[in-house]
Amino acid sequence: MNKGFLSEYFTGAGTKILTRVDATPKSNQHEVGDGHQGQVLMRILGDQPRKKGNRFEAKFIWLSDEQETIREDGLLSWYDARANQPHRSPEWRLYYQSNAITHMMNEGDRLFVARRPDDTLLFIVVPLGSAIARQLMWLFGLDHQAELPEFAVHEIEGTDREALDFVARLILDEIGIEYEDPNANTIDAIIDRFGFSFPSTAEFSDLARLTLPEIDARDDPDAALIAWLDHEEAMFRRLENRIVARDIESGWVTDGIADVDAFIKYSLGVQNRRKSRMGHSFENHLCAVFDSFGIQYDRQVKTEKGKKPDYVFPGKDEYNNKHFPVGRLTMLAAKSTCKDRWPQVLPEAERIPTKHLVTLEPAISVSQTTTMQESSVQLVVPSKISKSYTVDQQKWLWSLSDFVELVSDRQRAA
Repeated sequence: MNKGFLSEYFTGAGTKILTRVDATPKSNQHEVGDGHQGQVLMRILGDQPRKKGNRFEAKFIWLSDEQETIREDGLLSWYDARANQPHRSPEWRLYYQSNAITHMMNEGDRLFVARRPDDTLLFIVVPLGSAIARQLMWLFGLDHQAELPEFAVHEIEGTDREALDFVARLILDEIGIEYEDPNANTIDAIIDRFGFSFPSTAEFSDLARLTLPEIDARDDPDAALIAWLDHEEAMFRRLENRIVARDIESGWVTDGIADVDAFIKYSLGVQNRRKSRMGHSFENHLCAVFDSFGIQYDRQVKTEKGKKPDYVFPGKDEYNNKHFPVGRLTMLAAKSTCKDRWPQVLPEAERIPTKHLVTLEPAISVSQTTTMQESSVQLVVPSKISKSYTVDQQKWLWSLSDFVELVSDRQRAA
């Protein structure tokens, strides 16, 4: 089984905006309708009743851009409410019992229902217009224009062979799906040298590029960046699995007593390492792209009020030289995910009016990108990821190639 494709994780997914009826309790249960007597949702849930002892096992998930993810196990019923009324057309409904997630959802939130190959369901609720909502629509291949209180669905078939790169896998992480790398054996051979210890991020980044000799940033900066990040992420996850599995086997039990605090501390350490390593990896590979083009830059240059932009082009001396033309200066902030942190770049490098910000985050909301435009922040997104944005957003976005061309032209003008 090739675990590199979405069709190996889902057989179908649907989304709709919740109506008041969908999100309001009715006695001890809720119901979700699709506006077409269930005929649309039936494409992924089937036409066989799932009730009582045959209900779908489900994971209920609440996701938002700011709050922590909340998960709860439960059951979902799917049946024809008019089964005993042969003179009427079928009306299929999705019923669910109240739980922590359903108590949080409101009219106007977006619901995703996704079916997995093991016949379980995901019931995911996200705020409408949030970045995570757009990201899930991109992941599941759903229409960006599905804005009505009716289901839009995508039947994910074995012919859907779009490979899952590391950005898609990060979204899978958010909904609790563990990605299985199809190249695990090859990666294991590469990382065997590290045994049960993590190398520095710089060493891992260098190794990722070294073991992809066919990738040259001068051919396509955007594709090279994604390929390097993808490969490094795969290596890191395999090494992490090896190390964490050993630690779990060792356990957190002393004299027959479980040390819960130690376990929680360890778990948080694993999560924090993932987040911090991604940011450093991103910057390492950006440097490799710039170096391959012979672009001059300095990192973490101290500017006004002690602010330190990630990159200043051509460098510190030119920035501090008041006679150096401002039109040939460029700053770049790098954030693997923007979320609500992008305004942090606004006070950086005050001499430079337009701030460039490169990110790996797919499908940032229209409201956020509009505010960026109004704040003179130019978003730079690798071309493959930019496809997750709306058509209008894509007209404004820059690719990494666009940015490389800008700084190269400015330096050639020196």
